[in-house]
Amino acid sequence: MNKKEAKKRIEKLKKLINHHRYLYHVLDRQEISEAALDSLKKELFDLEQKYPEFITPDSPTQRVGGKPLEKFEKVRHPLPMLSLNDAFSEKDMEDWLERISKLLTLKEQNQLDFYCEPKLDGLAIELIYENGILKTGSTRGDGIFGEDVTQNLKTIEAIPLKLREIEEVVEELEKDYDPPTTRGAQQSWEGGGGVGVPLAKGKRAPGLKEIAENIKKKGLKEVVVRGEAIIAKKDFEKVNKGQEKLGLPTFANPRNLAAGSIRQLNPKMTAKRKLDSNTYELLTDFGQKTHEEKHKILRILGFKTNNKYSKYCQNLKEVFGLHRITQKLREKFPYEIDGITVIVNNNKIFEKLGVVGKAPRGAIAFKFPLKQTTTIVEDIVLQIGRTGSLTPVAVLKPVEVGGVTISRATLHNEDEIKRLGVKIGDTVIIGRAGDVIPDIIKVLPELRTGKEREFKIPEKCPVCGTKVIKPEGEVVSRCPNPKCPAKERRYFYFFVSKGAFDIVSLGPKIVGRLIEEGLIQDPADLFKLEEGDILPLERFAEKSAKNLISAIQSKKRITLPKFIYALGIRNVGEETAQDLAEYFGSFEKLKEANLEELQKVMDIGPVVAKSIYDWFQEKRNLQFLEKLERVGVEIIEGKKPKYQPLKGKTFVLTGSLETITRDEAKEKIRLLGGEISESVSKKTDFVIVGKEPGSKYEKAKKLGVKIISEKEFLKILR
Repeated sequence: MNKKEAKKRIEKLKKLINHHRYLYHVLDRQEISEAALDSLKKELFDLEQKYPEFITPDSPTQRVGGKPLEKFEKVRHPLPMLSLNDAFSEKDMEDWLERISKLLTLKEQNQLDFYCEPKLDGLAIELIYENGILKTGSTRGDGIFGEDVTQNLKTIEAIPLKLREIEEVVEELEKDYDPPTTRGAQQSWEGGGGVGVPLAKGKRAPGLKEIAENIKKKGLKEVVVRGEAIIAKKDFEKVNKGQEKLGLPTFANPRNLAAGSIRQLNPKMTAKRKLDSNTYELLTDFGQKTHEEKHKILRILGFKTNNKYSKYCQNLKEVFGLHRITQKLREKFPYEIDGITVIVNNNKIFEKLGVVGKAPRGAIAFKFPLKQTTTIVEDIVLQIGRTGSLTPVAVLKPVEVGGVTISRATLHNEDEIKRLGVKIGDTVIIGRAGDVIPDIIKVLPELRTGKEREFKIPEKCPVCGTKVIKPEGEVVSRCPNPKCPAKERRYFYFFVSKGAFDIVSLGPKIVGRLIEEGLIQDPADLFKLEEGDILPLERFAEKSAKNLISAIQSKKRITLPKFIYALGIRNVGEETAQDLAEYFGSFEKLKEANLEELQKVMDIGPVVAKSIYDWFQEKRNLQFLEKLERVGVEIIEGKKPKYQPLKGKTFVLTGSLETITRDEAKEKIRLLGGEISESVSKKTDFVIVGKEPGSKYEKAKKLGVKIISEKEFLKILR
């Protein structure tokens, strides 16, 4: 075989191996044996070794890289990777539907339908393809930046290194019409043992010819998809058996194993774990009108999806039916799931609903009921919060629930203890709400021995001895002593936390040491500390003392919203602090505000207003504010100028900016009266485009929205 013939053979082998990967992982079909496929891969490998100049990144032989990485690089997502809010009951789902319906027109409300898919218990990933070849694979990270784990994701056979050929994709899209029976009165669920779930009647799904035409014109220059890296239950068990044989600790659950495997610096270790993947989101706009269409396109492009277990639902009644069936057959799934994801099917309506916090309004995780087990309440102790709240916590005999060992569960308050009838020594049923939060579900009084003891909230604070109070209309008892050591310590932790002064180096242990040594009495004392104060403490070398003081001093300047939040005023969270900062503009105005003025702020009612007003009336708090000023804490107020040239203008940002961060850009827009939106619509005035813009750029062009560069934006600011 000469060089030319070898090149031809290599190309044919790659195409054939990819074809069988698609059949096996996407269509769940097998036309040749695994041994035959391995033989083809071996032939390809041998040819590439002989002619290394023909090795390409999309070759099936390149799934496992060579050298281990030293570290993972950060990578910015084209669009934020959001998380989902949870629902645990049909009532929660009805409340969600009511909330989103209020944001829609009557016509849109009548068009509401849903696409449901299993909620996988894995690691969220993003895949970016350029000209059909996998370029970047990353983890969710903080939603804005993830870790580049491309080499590790390449080891997962279910993830295509190369998308299918455009001709194949177009051909399949053009013929892909759903037969009328797909959404008939009764649809049998594949893999469900013949159990059906009632679905929508007589509605024929549209074909994908328009999408095929778009792909013909645009090609596959950039395709961005999202999904989950998972591991099958049987493979999870194999790995744990291997760990036991080697005398190594086993993994608590499949998700931990998947996450740990993806974050291995050596791809060869990842490859050994036999991970799987499912994709569920397509960010690239090919003209798809529904989420259901996204799933079809993903499958045709060559991705493994959950189409087998996913279903279109016309209304919540059908969603509830699917949820019940899925829960009933949960154990038959090849991998762990903890509920179903319910998504507004119409893409336009989904985009209109937008985002609240870090979750899209148009999608929700409809979780299964708690995973439950029994254990014994060995004791009940009190935890004192920064506002003096006394929270009873059950100390449990350690027990595993859903792969996690639990030894404590909150009892919330005295009323909850009475409702449950729980005593020290009781056998109880515990669960994890949404498989996460430990909770006591029920007491089993039939198993009592007579040695159980009742628990009562003490009359005096167990830390400072002050008489405990229970304000009228409240369920929580509190220690009213402003100098209670427990309250003060909790407030210290809160003051240095991320949402407040964000002093990363100051963990609870260091704060505790500083308090115990008498070096600090209140958080303002932190800014008076010097290296000489820290050096005598055990385990503090000169460098670590210097770094700690430097970290504290670097946080003296703080924005007004963060400063308000850091004060720890009862009922004032981060969002309320932001609202107060925007409404009053300066800290002095907030400090002098009366109850009537405070209630004019959006979402602030009489209770919150009184909390704020009362805080500023206390002499001790005013002295603390004066002390903060004396030690050099400076509040960045960012007052809005009277001249607001951007008032009434809406901006959308896409891509990375070079001379200014996104947060700075948003802050400047708001200062000049403008508004920020996360999605492009006809109402958008400007789309600011940085490097490597996402789909917002294409949408802006399509809608004819004015697009400006970073340079033009800076000119507007000037």
